[in-house]
Amino acid sequence: MNEFRSGFVSFVGRPNVGKSTLTNALVGEKIAITSSKPQTTRRAIRGIVNTPAAQIIVVDTPGLHRPRTLLGQRLNDVVGNTLNSVDVIGFCVPANEKIGPGDAFINEQLSEYRRAKLIALVTKSETVSRDALAKQLVEISELRNWDAVIPVSAISGEQLDELKVILGELLPKSQALYPEDMKTEESLEERVCELIREASLEDSREELPHSLAVTIDEMGPREDSNIYDIHANLWVERDSQKAIVIGKGGSRLKQIGSEARVEIEKLLGTKVMLRIHVKVAPDWQRDPKQLGRLGM
Repeated sequence: MNEFRSGFVSFVGRPNVGKSTLTNALVGEKIAITSSKPQTTRRAIRGIVNTPAAQIIVVDTPGLHRPRTLLGQRLNDVVGNTLNSVDVIGFCVPANEKIGPGDAFINEQLSEYRRAKLIALVTKSETVSRDALAKQLVEISELRNWDAVIPVSAISGEQLDELKVILGELLPKSQALYPEDMKTEESLEERVCELIREASLEDSREELPHSLAVTIDEMGPREDSNIYDIHANLWVERDSQKAIVIGKGGSRLKQIGSEARVEIEKLLGTKVMLRIHVKVAPDWQRDPKQLGRLGM
């Protein structure tokens, strides 16, 4: 009889290859926000996947990049520390994009993490024909001697069960590290902050995504009511950015609040009254004290 296995897995790849979307699909609920903007993920977020034979802890991390700020350096540090400690690293390449210099660079970096077993994942498999998918699988197989190569689709669910089996088999023998009903280590407040930030990222101008941060002043259920009150702060670095986030007549901020509230209500399972105040913290990405205050 096979012994139970448990351990840590992390996915790496260029921006927008589907790492967070794949994490959410494996866990079975949204624990990591997604966006088309690079560096959406800002810390290591653990999602817990339970199968009859294994407990797979997926650690979603920021993408590796060339840092331009203290925040950027801290994000890279998060990635490095995570990859040094996980049992399996999954290198993600989308099925609908050619393997390029960025992929080659990340593949080279993987050789530094000798502790982990390495697998290759061709993501977004639903976007291409079978012939194109087969070609991508061959090309990624030639990069190195992987422990496994598998195509997956977080959208259609194709091969996700197979991926769980493969990941489980590559983990060390161990009892479960978390309770079976637990999906993530993220606190409710952290998840709410991320959902507000996710809503603010969409349709934001190029200079804004990295400058956005969210904190909570107060949150909790209203007495004698099924309404959950949340008072949040959306931080930017300059007054000009504040004006962009608020929009003409408050239109953009209203849209952010509306989109975030829908996702928060899904998370909480109740009606939400969300109030967001936009505040300025000058150049917070470069200020150690402000980074700490904003939870970075």
